[in-house]
Amino acid sequence: MISESATSVLPEELRDRDQWVCWKEELRDGKPTKIPVTPSSGAFASSTDPETWASFETALEYADTGNADGIGFVFTDDDPIVGVDLDDCRDPASDDVDDTALDIIERLDSYTEISPSGTGFHVLIKGELPDGRNRRGSIELYDTARFFTVTGDHLEDTPPRVARRQDALVAIHREYVQDTDPDPEHESGGHRSRDETETTGSAAHTDVDLEDEELLERAQNASNGEKFERLWRGSTAGYESQSEADMALCCLLAFWTGGDHQQIDRIFRQSGLLRDKWDEVHYADGSTYGEKTIQRAVASTSEFYDPDTRETATESAPRTSETSTAATRDKSERTPNRAYLVEKNRLLTDRVDELEATLEQKTERIEQLEATNRTLRDQLTTCEERLEMHDQRSERETDVDSSPDHDSLWTRTKQFVGRRKE
Repeated sequence: MISESATSVLPEELRDRDQWVCWKEELRDGKPTKIPVTPSSGAFASSTDPETWASFETALEYADTGNADGIGFVFTDDDPIVGVDLDDCRDPASDDVDDTALDIIERLDSYTEISPSGTGFHVLIKGELPDGRNRRGSIELYDTARFFTVTGDHLEDTPPRVARRQDALVAIHREYVQDTDPDPEHESGGHRSRDETETTGSAAHTDVDLEDEELLERAQNASNGEKFERLWRGSTAGYESQSEADMALCCLLAFWTGGDHQQIDRIFRQSGLLRDKWDEVHYADGSTYGEKTIQRAVASTSEFYDPDTRETATESAPRTSETSTAATRDKSERTPNRAYLVEKNRLLTDRVDELEATLEQKTERIEQLEATNRTLRDQLTTCEERLEMHDQRSERETDVDSSPDHDSLWTRTKQFVGRRKE
């Protein structure tokens, strides 16, 4: 049963939607199964029939009566919510979590809670589920016509909100769900060595052959050099987690190194983003966090810096540092890193969402001020009418207080109203 304190951690974007049901656990074919029921009536609920859903408050109230075992959120085509169900990946006694689940939770970096059984996790994100299969082994992805049990047992260190994670969703779907090719590591009967991991990557690997210092200089002088410099100094501004900043820097280094894993690792270790986590083993194949980050950065990079192309393009020009820098910038602009563009698009999308929300708030404030302004104008008009009536009565009265003080006050009042009318 979800506790009252647990409900406070549920993201508002879920609580505000009337897409809630309750559920009961029943045995079907000898296995415990969670059956959705309609809040208040207890009748069978359907994940495709909105008439059987209710508000969050209604579902919670019905569950509190003891007639249901918990509440659940229904996914529909009308919302951007996607659920990632990770089963049988957690030991409730020791809190140990398997490497695959840790990898997925870390990369999605969104609201995550422990499932009712305590042996799995539910991750909720915003995005669009890619085409193809949506289930493989203990991993399931849903975005419509299904419901998630909700416990409010928020996983510590994960965001309290439902974040937009389209790029991460696509990558995880491809790596863990859609890809059915045999794993060459398992076929070989063992794990790859560090050297094999570092030299295996994109087939488009280019031999750049630049010393670290020269490469850094060119990267910092490129058209996106300001971004590179920020990441190089260790700034994570504009990124929702340091893991995203790590990936962004590795993607830039992948472009400039031609996909050289060893050089990327060597240069990254000189940056302000380096932390102990870089050398921690996070994966079942023995890979460290840093090795896997580099591997993914190179795999997502479709274009690499090519010194030969640069030399050919500038061989008729004087060999000056200015020409070299201009050519490097031109190359960087013509062959942008795909991952860089994807990341930039995500940041722009988030910024647009923020601006739209701010605009909506300002519009509401303007409407409130206009209403207040109309009220004040009406009150002022009423005062003017009363003063006019008082003036007319004063002219008809024969016994008028003609003291200097009274005449002065009344005269000033009429003058003010006269100026207001003008």
